[in-house]
Amino acid sequence: MCLRNLGFVFLVWFPGVLQAQDEAQPCIAPNVIGGYLVPKQEAYSHEADLTYGCDDGLKPVVEGWWATSTCQNGTWSPEPQCIDEKACMPPDIPNAKYTQNAWYKDGLKIRITCDNGYEPKDHSHITATCVNGTWSSVPVCEKRVDACSEPPKIPHAVIIHQEYEEVFPDGTTLQYECEKGYTVEGVDTKSTIICIFGSWTESLTCSKQIGPEGGGSRPGTGQGGSTMGGAGGGDTTSVASGKQPQGGDTRPDTGHDGSTVGREGGGQTTTTGSGTQPAGGGSSTTSASNERDSRPLVTSVNHCGAHPKVSHGDVVQKNQMYLKYQCSAFYKLTGPDTVVCYSDGSWSELPICKEAFCVIDPAQYRVNGVQLSGVEYIKEGENKYIPCIWHNTSSHVKCTNGILHYTQCCWNSDLQRGACWYYTA
Repeated sequence: MCLRNLGFVFLVWFPGVLQAQDEAQPCIAPNVIGGYLVPKQEAYSHEADLTYGCDDGLKPVVEGWWATSTCQNGTWSPEPQCIDEKACMPPDIPNAKYTQNAWYKDGLKIRITCDNGYEPKDHSHITATCVNGTWSSVPVCEKRVDACSEPPKIPHAVIIHQEYEEVFPDGTTLQYECEKGYTVEGVDTKSTIICIFGSWTESLTCSKQIGPEGGGSRPGTGQGGSTMGGAGGGDTTSVASGKQPQGGDTRPDTGHDGSTVGREGGGQTTTTGSGTQPAGGGSSTTSASNERDSRPLVTSVNHCGAHPKVSHGDVVQKNQMYLKYQCSAFYKLTGPDTVVCYSDGSWSELPICKEAFCVIDPAQYRVNGVQLSGVEYIKEGENKYIPCIWHNTSSHVKCTNGILHYTQCCWNSDLQRGACWYYTA
C-alpha cells in the first residue's frame, strides 16, 4: 500500500520538475568593467534588453559608442564588454580568410588569404594593420584571370560531389550526372568538365535514353512513319506501329516521323527525322538535328601517351584528366598552365615559359667601385643591392620588362630616399 502511494507521488511530482526545466532562465546583471548599464537592476527576465555605455577611452565591443544586449535563457547575447577605443572590429574583406577575433588590439597586424580562385588586387600586400581604431591598407581579393565562373547549366543533369561556388580555380575538375532515363552519347550517365585558363571545357549533353527504360523504341523502327522496300524489289509499308515487315529492311536506321525509300540492290535513301543510311551503295540525306559534334572530347591523359615537353617548364601536378605545368626560376608562364588530352590523341594548347630576368654583365654594367665578380642574374620585378667598396654605399639594380636599371654607387640612405640617378644597361 505504501509503495503504491509513493508511486502516485512520483507521477504527480515529475511533471512539475519537467515543466520547471522547460522554463527559460533569467539573467543576472552583467559585470561590465569600465562601463555602465541602463536600466540597472539585479536581474533581467528572459529576452529582456539592456543598453550599456563605456567610460572615456573605452568603447563597446560592437560598432558605435553605445550597445545593446539581450538575455537569452540565462546568457547575455552578445556579451557586454568595453574595450580600448583604439582597438578594431573585424574587417570586412570579401572572398578572403583571416584569423577571426571579436576585436583586435591597436597595432595588431593580420595576414589575409584570398579564397580559391581569387588573388590580391594588383598583387599588393596581404596584410592589414589596426591603427587607432581603423584598418590600414586592407587588401582586396579579386577573381584570378585564369579562374572560371560557375559551370554551364546542363539540361537534365547536376554537378555531383561539389558545393555551389561562384568562382573555381584553374584546373578544377567537375563531374556531372544525368537524371534517370538520360545518358551521355547513349553510353554513360556521367561526364567531366575542366576549368582551363578561365574557360570550361565543352560539356556533353544528356539525351533521352533509347530503350524500354528511357521510354524510347528499338533502333531501326519508325514511329508514325513508313518504310518502303523489300528483299525482292517489292514495296512494303509499315505505319505507326513501328514494326518491320517480313523480308523488309531491319537495319537500325529508320527515322522517327519519317520514311525510308530504297531497294536492296542499290538505290537512293531519303530520311526526315532522326536519319537513315542507304540500303546498299546509295546516297544519304540527314537532317541537321542529328549531326554529331565532330570536335574531340576531353579524355584521360593516359590516352595521349608521353607528357608533352615544355621548354624551361615541368609538370608539377598530374590528374587523371589534366597536367599542370610550372616554369623554372627566371621564367614566366604565359597561356594556360593546365593541359588536357583529347579523344583524337592530341593535347590542348601548351604553356610557354618566357624569359623573365635581366643579366648583370660587368661589360655593360659599368659602375665604378662596385664589387661584382662576374655575370649575375636578377628576376623580373626583383630589386638587388650590390655593395660598393666604400662604407655604407651600394648600387641599386632592378629588372623591369627585361630591361636592367641601375644606379652608380650611392649612400644607402640616399638609395632609400630615391635620391640616386638610374641608368639603363
